[in-house]
Amino acid sequence: MDDAQQNPFDDESLTFLVLVNSQGQHSLWPTFAQEPRGWRRLFGPSERSACLKFVDEHWIDMRPGSLRDAS
Repeated sequence: MDDAQQNPFDDESLTFLVLVNSQGQHSLWPTFAQEPRGWRRLFGPSERSACLKFVDEHWIDMRPGSLRDAS
């Protein structure tokens, strides 16, 4: 097995949040990491698979809000 460190965003054993920014863009975020400015919690904490399911079900239009509003 490779000794390389696993990307925490891919680690199924961690607990995650779904964050959203002012443009309606979503992000999967591990709970151990500080939430970035300009983002707020939308879902979680929960297991990674539940957070990904939430994103799949709720982030239908991936365009930023400003682009959606312009069309």
